[in-house]
Amino acid sequence: MNLPDLPRLPLVLAPTPLVPAPRLSEILGLDVWFKRDDLTGRGLGGNKVRPLEYLLGDAKTKGCDALVTGAGPQSNWAMLAALTAHGAGIAPHLVFYGDPQHPTGNLLLAQLAGADIHYTGELDRGSVDPALFKAADELTDAGHLPYVVPRGGATPIGCLGYVRATAELLAQLAETGLSPASIWLATGSGGTQAGLVAGAQWSGWEIDVIGITTSRSPEEAASRVRDLASATLDLIGVGDTSIAAPQVRGGYLGEGYGKASPAGAAAAQLVAQTEGVFLDPAFGAKAMAALIDAARDGTVEGPVVFLVTGGAPTLFTPGAQL
Repeated sequence: MNLPDLPRLPLVLAPTPLVPAPRLSEILGLDVWFKRDDLTGRGLGGNKVRPLEYLLGDAKTKGCDALVTGAGPQSNWAMLAALTAHGAGIAPHLVFYGDPQHPTGNLLLAQLAGADIHYTGELDRGSVDPALFKAADELTDAGHLPYVVPRGGATPIGCLGYVRATAELLAQLAETGLSPASIWLATGSGGTQAGLVAGAQWSGWEIDVIGITTSRSPEEAASRVRDLASATLDLIGVGDTSIAAPQVRGGYLGEGYGKASPAGAAAAQLVAQTEGVFLDPAFGAKAMAALIDAARDGTVEGPVVFLVTGGAPTLFTPGAQL
């Protein structure tokens, strides 16, 4: 099946590798493969490049000259949005909660990417949402045409990136002869998991897509994923947009969103030492910790595809430390 011809700005160096993780698999007694979306090819890579293909394509089609989005100061999403927007001829404007004094990691890279950065001065992530529209109003008053995207790029248009990635992955599986029982990933704003869920339903692929929540309760995260996946199917013209309850698991948040956890640190160390792959502390490491526990408990069957979502810049921030 082919996706509808919707505006898209090619950014990803596709296909990203699908590779076995033999040493990790031997330790866990589980056949694990990595889908290396940390190697998408923009900046230091990461999964957020995929939704940006469609979001920036839509923005350019609508004649927008400014991108307005935001999140936390160490957001992989916001940094990559700034980096790729400039390449599309669109000025990036980022709104972050808090007011950090010393830029590191993604915040430093966003500055290098030339983003116009605003801070809410509040520690509440929710303070970003109204500030986005305030920034957009100011840009409109100044004669610009802004394109506003919520935190994480989690919109039906953004989810198309992982509908497309599903087709990419299916082609790779056909080449290797691999038939995975499940895909595991970190779930934050929900767009990546929603895109995979929608992509699997669109292509008729029966696969468990298991998200490990890194920012919300499992119930709230699953609700977001379901609504986004349904809206994405509607966007691409699928008649039946009903979505079965998405699989989202909790218990790995640690001390909170964006903070390293002991289980995540141990998982990241194991993956680095066995497969030479770095997992970020906020997302990938926590999802891997969940997969490791499931393997050791005997509650997961292989083969398993683990989506490596990137986030390397956050390894060089205070939040990466326990």
